[in-house]
Amino acid sequence: MTRIALTGGGTAGHITPLLAVAAALGHRAQCVVVGTTGGREAELLPPHLPVIHSIDKLPFPRRLSLQALAFPFRWVQAVWQARSALARAEVDVLVGFGGYTAAPAYLAARLLGIPLVIHEANALPGLANRLGARLTTRVGVCFPGTPLPHASVVGMPIRTDILELDRAASRTAAREHFGLSSSAPVLLVTGGSSGARRINDTIDDVSADIVAAGWQVLHLRGPAQGKPPAHLHGVVTVDYTDRMDLALAAADLVVSRAGAATVSELAVVGVPAVFVPYHVGNGEQRYNAQSAVQAGGALIVDTVDFTPLWVERQLLPLLADSDRLAQMAEAMATTGRRGAAETIAQWALEEAGVNGGEG
Repeated sequence: MTRIALTGGGTAGHITPLLAVAAALGHRAQCVVVGTTGGREAELLPPHLPVIHSIDKLPFPRRLSLQALAFPFRWVQAVWQARSALARAEVDVLVGFGGYTAAPAYLAARLLGIPLVIHEANALPGLANRLGARLTTRVGVCFPGTPLPHASVVGMPIRTDILELDRAASRTAAREHFGLSSSAPVLLVTGGSSGARRINDTIDDVSADIVAAGWQVLHLRGPAQGKPPAHLHGVVTVDYTDRMDLALAAADLVVSRAGAATVSELAVVGVPAVFVPYHVGNGEQRYNAQSAVQAGGALIVDTVDFTPLWVERQLLPLLADSDRLAQMAEAMATTGRRGAAETIAQWALEEAGVNGGEG
């Protein structure tokens, strides 16, 4: 049977699309994973997706140091070990989602003559996928204008529970799940799986004003972001939820970071947003949000500017404008792309020489 290895940088942002592609492959191939030492694979991968090898994190050195001097030797070792693992597992195709640890796996596959399929989630690609995109013509990206050779805009591989979400039909049950009222609109606030301190602090300061405006707040704080202030009726705080589909079904507007998965999921289900891009990294989150902002489905505000004053001047008037929110929801839905997981899966099967989609 065709054996396809999937690899990413060990974060939820890499593993989520990896899981979606594995699900799309289904019975047509046997999937294995090249993971990241200390990554979230052990936490997020199901038992039927075994990790055949884990690669140490190897961030490219930005300045001269002892680690920089050791980098070439560690790099060669990582590539050689990945090569051995791919050969032992008799892998037919490698599908990569970027991240530091993907690059050694890409080179290892090239040395073995194993075909590559690349998916880049962010509008500004990282170093690993800049390398990988030069080793294959099968390059899928989420956003138009992503600067990679051979790029085709396919969207984000998204899990089935989000793709098939019927927000209208699920809204009442979703709000009951989180202990929210079915009668008042809901502002969903999330800073990602680890939370975002500036978003949390600002929302804590203005929650009473949001409730006074006739809205409820569903606040996903992140597990390491401290306790919320004293309980306020109309505000539900949760450290983490594994039912993001229900959170999206409950929401009428979202305040969030602009990770590629978040932007893509909001677009697919048509929820308008206020994006507060994470400012660390190469600035990719601001670029991730641009399509939605340009379409009129979202607003964008820098982290440093997301303050109680900004909420008073911008967010509260938006909450009071139901017509504008409805227009934003329609505009957001026009930017959603479906079918990415199946596209990447089909590319992988074609590279493996599988005809008709049967392994």
